[in-house]
Amino acid sequence: MSGFDQAYCLETFRRLLAADSTTGQYEEVQRVLCDILYELGIPYTETHKGGVIADLGGTGNALVVTAHLDDIGLMVRKVNADGTLNVCPVGGLYPFYCMAENVRVYTGSVCRTPNSVHVTEEELRVTPPDFRANVCVLLDEDVRTAEQTRALGIATGDMIALEPRFAFENGYIKSRFEDDKACAAVLLTAIKAMAEQGIRPARKVYAYFAMYEEIGHGTTWLPEGVTDMIAIDIAPTGPDQTSDEHKVSLFAKDSRFPYHWGFTNEILEAGRRAGADVVMDIFTPHYGTDCDGSVLAGYDIRHAAFGPGTHNSHGYERTHVDGLRNTYELLMACLKM
Repeated sequence: MSGFDQAYCLETFRRLLAADSTTGQYEEVQRVLCDILYELGIPYTETHKGGVIADLGGTGNALVVTAHLDDIGLMVRKVNADGTLNVCPVGGLYPFYCMAENVRVYTGSVCRTPNSVHVTEEELRVTPPDFRANVCVLLDEDVRTAEQTRALGIATGDMIALEPRFAFENGYIKSRFEDDKACAAVLLTAIKAMAEQGIRPARKVYAYFAMYEEIGHGTTWLPEGVTDMIAIDIAPTGPDQTSDEHKVSLFAKDSRFPYHWGFTNEILEAGRRAGADVVMDIFTPHYGTDCDGSVLAGYDIRHAAFGPGTHNSHGYERTHVDGLRNTYELLMACLKM
């Protein structure tokens, strides 16, 4: 085992959560990330569109390990006549996963239209929520008209971030955006261990913190010399899945295509030798990682992905610290391959 620093991992996760980062709104979380890398003494570059690539040292054909820092959220579609906001999703956010959640526009909450079951006909109970038709953001401001809302500076195209609501009890971590800030925290914990222990990777390694994974183009550009790529991302649990919150899942296939068979099996064997609790899983029909974008961009790379088993993906998610620990152990094994 490689000495997983649980306290640092959870602290780092909370630091990343504190920075709202609906896809496209990356500046604040990127500043937080760069501060963390500076504290660790790790050199990095910032990409033009948003994203950070940290140089972890080593020589030879390069490996990219990526975790993304963009979150799913909402955008103002229009200001309604009553001063509420009609919204559209950014990334894979569904109405039933954000009803009654607090948001920042930067203040408000998501509600149904009409919004009270007790004084509404049966229609409210049976009609599915829909962003276009019957879901709005209710501002915590004394507004009754569109003009009053616009006077606050709110307009079409403004970003809306959901409240993460972090909680930690009995080893279980509950929060929005474990996808993928929990995995980014694991990667930063591994970087910290390498720096403190003087661990030099077995090959050239870049840590790529992407900002556009949720909409499919986080890592469609890679540094020169990259031949292999690993995405660290959540492993959704479900009745047909082998993923478990206490384990790390190695992905055999997602909704687009299989991961590289040879590289995946190299990682599986390395993880087993390191003592990580690894399971294989397949994620269809609605799952992908930044590896997919790099392959589709035409890069000649082997690609693989793994991450902690996670309940309620794209909602109020839950995993266990054991899942983060096993993800860390597998990652450290990969860095020594």
